[in-house]
Amino acid sequence: MAIFEGAGVALVTPFKETGEINFDKLDELVEEQIAGGTDCIVAMGTTAESATTTEEEHLQVIRFICQKVNGRIPVIAGTGSNCTRTAVELSVEAEEAGADGVLLVSPYYNKATQNGLKAHFTTIADAIKIPVILYNIPSRTGVNIAPETIVDLCRNVKNIVGVKEASGDFSAIASMMNLADGCVDVYSGNDDQVVAMMSLGAKGVISVLSNIAPKETHDMCAEFLKGNLEASRSIQLKAMPLIKALFCEVNPIPVKAAMNLMGKEVGEPRLPLTVMEPARQEILKKAMKDFGIL
Repeated sequence: MAIFEGAGVALVTPFKETGEINFDKLDELVEEQIAGGTDCIVAMGTTAESATTTEEEHLQVIRFICQKVNGRIPVIAGTGSNCTRTAVELSVEAEEAGADGVLLVSPYYNKATQNGLKAHFTTIADAIKIPVILYNIPSRTGVNIAPETIVDLCRNVKNIVGVKEASGDFSAIASMMNLADGCVDVYSGNDDQVVAMMSLGAKGVISVLSNIAPKETHDMCAEFLKGNLEASRSIQLKAMPLIKALFCEVNPIPVKAAMNLMGKEVGEPRLPLTVMEPARQEILKKAMKDFGIL
């Protein structure tokens, strides 16, 4: 059984003006997501700026979200690293904190071979009992997890159960799903491809859009799962200009700007990410108004 079906949010990390994590605001964001119908919360994924949080902060956020959610919906902890030992330590701690699963981004910069990727992910999975979802986003990591590698891991490592696919390569994804014959739970990693991915058999999405439109993202998936394809497609198409605006600068710069425009006060991204350029923020603001969330 899949960890979840539908819309999971890749939740941002709110910061105070001092740069510290704003746990009061994080509390509010978690409650807003659950109230909006979000099916799963991804704590400390890459959208949460995990690359610029300390290991202590990383684990504090995971523990906080697990405690706050308290079993109401699944929590998946982002525990990936380009250091296998660090990813093992984070994953073990996330399991102890009560996470329902972990999300492991492929090790960035190292550019491991496919055999190296297999050894990396297997080592982490063997250290824990909870399910593992791989995260394939070669545009950010510099390495692609081949379809054959994903299928091999899901077949041969009992708690590696799926992949968040953000390669955008539909031919490779279709090939993987054909090879998998149902053994891989696939989630779209791109908000502009949710319906297309679900038409190939994806279980849903792990979404940036959900940070500002949790109900709509949930409904897009829920309508598809109920067989209401036209309703699902309508939400997808209506959201396209907003999704484009959310990625006109590197994620999570625009989504944090959008949340601040909505009065959510999540703070600025940590360096080396900077605040959104004014001209692009105007494009984002228009897209939000057109979508009806501003």
